[in-house]
Amino acid sequence: MISQELDLRTGTPLWLRGGLPRFPDSNQTGIKPDVVVVGTGVSGALVTDALLQAGFTVLAVDRRKIMSGSTPASTALLQGELDTPLVSLEKKIGRAQAARVWLRSAQAVQALVDRVTDLGIACRMTARTSLYLPGNVLDREGLERECKARQRIGLRSSLLSREQLAAYSGVDKCNAIMTRGNAEADPVKLVAGLWRSNIKRGAIVCSDTEVTDVDQSRSSVSVLTKCGRTISARYAVLCTGYETIARVRPRGYKVTSTWVIATHRQKDHLWPSRSLIWEAADPYLYLRTTHDGRIIAGGEDEPFSDDEKRDQLLPEKASRLGRKASRYLPQCNFDPAYSWTGNFGESPNGVPAIGAIKGLPRCFAVLGFGGNGITFSMLAAQLVSRQIQRLPDPDADLFALQGNGC
Repeated sequence: MISQELDLRTGTPLWLRGGLPRFPDSNQTGIKPDVVVVGTGVSGALVTDALLQAGFTVLAVDRRKIMSGSTPASTALLQGELDTPLVSLEKKIGRAQAARVWLRSAQAVQALVDRVTDLGIACRMTARTSLYLPGNVLDREGLERECKARQRIGLRSSLLSREQLAAYSGVDKCNAIMTRGNAEADPVKLVAGLWRSNIKRGAIVCSDTEVTDVDQSRSSVSVLTKCGRTISARYAVLCTGYETIARVRPRGYKVTSTWVIATHRQKDHLWPSRSLIWEAADPYLYLRTTHDGRIIAGGEDEPFSDDEKRDQLLPEKASRLGRKASRYLPQCNFDPAYSWTGNFGESPNGVPAIGAIKGLPRCFAVLGFGGNGITFSMLAAQLVSRQIQRLPDPDADLFALQGNGC
């Protein structure tokens, strides 16, 4: 296998109330496309979209059915903010580089919103502000420093007082950072819409096709499948998500378990701004609302050991999430109507690794590890498409695999 196979989620995500979307499947692995994309989650969908825009022919393959891995477990808080605070990232990689990472991430959110609008995808994409609350990573003074650092590089952040925060969200905390330019969506509708658009524009998608190895010659790549077929193409892009790619072997990257609940409808109890809410804490609680008046709460993260242990913890973790969220919003009912658990990836500094694989310059990998995976997927689509077109990208070095422990 080219990547480790994991049981990526358990439970019933809110987004799968109507079941997993169905797509026409193809068995055309014998064709020779310009690019083979391995993985049909959000990264594979956005990379395929960008490559089609650039005029390439694309064959996408997946060991599972289309978008049936991590995507339905996403809570789709579409933020430019990284899990690693700007002031912390400055200490890790330098002030100038940290600013570039944060600004590029913010730009990726806007690019995603624009692309969804252009394609006419109905995924309940809604602009939202975010509220960043004090915690064990940044206290009151830490949030003040963080807000100043964000404002210094031009991000749309402001510091709210206790009174302003209470009026905006009903949360009683000493202060918070409010950031504009974020969004929320239904991740299943988002990715399903992307694949429908991709297929309509000529992308070929083959599910139940497991890739076991990738190699390359001077002018092409060879993608070997478990059934013994070899797919020839000019390039390959590995979008295998949190099933880490054996050929890349990232150092310091880890897979983490997370748990989520979605409440019953309670529109009359929601906070006025309906902002995305999260903590400057490790692990942190995050909250958002839905179009039909539910609250999604997630967190309680811990290192992934095995899927059986992760799944057994679901009732306990769901109860903890409800109790923790109730401390912030006591007027709300956090009894879960839906609960689920899944995996996500973390990098040492919160920055994703995206780019050509060492020794395989025609093969690219997308390691969108970090709390804002959908944002990083959009960033990956931009970077990979430009690299395959041999167009310079001013930020490619920030995210290159070789520069991020790979």
